[in-house]
Amino acid sequence: MDSLLVVIFVIAYAAIAFEHPLKINKSVPALIGAGLLWTIYAVSAGHVTEQLNETLSSTAQIIFFLMGAMAIVEVIDAHDGFEVITDRIKTTKLVTLLWLIGLVTFFLSAALDNLTTTIVMISVIRKLLGHRDDRLFFAGIIVIAANAGGAWSPIGDVTTTMLWIGGQITALKIMEGVFLPSLVNLVVPLLVVSYTLRGKTVVTPAKVEAHSNANRTAVFERNLMFYAGIGILCAVPVFKTLTHLPPFMGILFGLGLLWLLGELVHRNKPEEAKQHLTLVAALQRIDMPSLVFFTGILLAIATLEHTHILAALAEWLDATVGNQAAIVFLIGIASAIVDNVPLVAASMGMYPLSQYPTDSFIWEFMAYAAGTGGSILIIGSAAGVAAMGLEKIEFFWYVKKISLLAILGYIGGAATYVFL
Repeated sequence: MDSLLVVIFVIAYAAIAFEHPLKINKSVPALIGAGLLWTIYAVSAGHVTEQLNETLSSTAQIIFFLMGAMAIVEVIDAHDGFEVITDRIKTTKLVTLLWLIGLVTFFLSAALDNLTTTIVMISVIRKLLGHRDDRLFFAGIIVIAANAGGAWSPIGDVTTTMLWIGGQITALKIMEGVFLPSLVNLVVPLLVVSYTLRGKTVVTPAKVEAHSNANRTAVFERNLMFYAGIGILCAVPVFKTLTHLPPFMGILFGLGLLWLLGELVHRNKPEEAKQHLTLVAALQRIDMPSLVFFTGILLAIATLEHTHILAALAEWLDATVGNQAAIVFLIGIASAIVDNVPLVAASMGMYPLSQYPTDSFIWEFMAYAAGTGGSILIIGSAAGVAAMGLEKIEFFWYVKKISLLAILGYIGGAATYVFL
């Protein structure tokens, strides 16, 4: 049975990794793989209902959390809330703009998530840069910055969120332990690029389309929803610390508060004027295919955990590689080729909390490696895939222009963490 489960998982995993050449959404193999794996396991082992319920409980916590966070971000965006940031970026030097964009992306990604931040910041550079070559290069730096920023925050990257919800890390410790390595991961590429771009000036777009006045929100509403939304997202770790409730309860509670705030602010507007601003509309815009994918892949991984296949793999890695830091470093490199969500999910099953307790070296380093290693290739992270679609970035252009910068940053940050 174990061999059959491994073969099915590898086939599903390969289909996920080659999503774009196959032109099949990665949610399809994730769901089919999960269904086949649990079916075979149930037929072979008999009663697995209790294990399935346990897996569903932990998976649902992650899905509810992501759904709430995505909805809050969509509400902010519908109110043009991110203009609070874009309106403050004004410079004529390309190097200065690069550092501003990189650092804003880094910190915004920690408060939101790397995927959303990438989408927001690419929309920013479209308003600031007229040359396509400049935009492509900035988009590559945004991918590195978004992944680096997401790695040190419990809500900044799906993999870090998984480790946080799973009890492998705590909010304060991950921020304390991984912040500096993540910053090094960004600063190293910025220093290299600053040398190559020195003396160049910003070329603004020839024409910037103005927003329709009918679709714009008042400045008060924009600022209110931006600061309320960001405040709720940032308060979730505090909520978990004070109440000891799972993070999804904090995000759903905050979602309810933001929904109430929106209803009160727009209560006197006609229905057609406020329809796109409501949380109901935001829920329709969230990335449901990604949520379905996470559900499928986490359920699939769980079968390998329950059958002790992952434990056997961990023993083999320990015997073959030996060094724990080297193993995690290689997992980070692997996340550039395949999705980091199943990699981290597998690692959580490979190394039990009874043996590797909360905030151990392996979990903090895993958060860094899986979060930032995906920057090495454009298909290695959700942020990279988003940038690829938005700016039509070619795979080999990214390899030629950005991958080496990402590798230097990854090695620099990893060395910093191990040294510390």
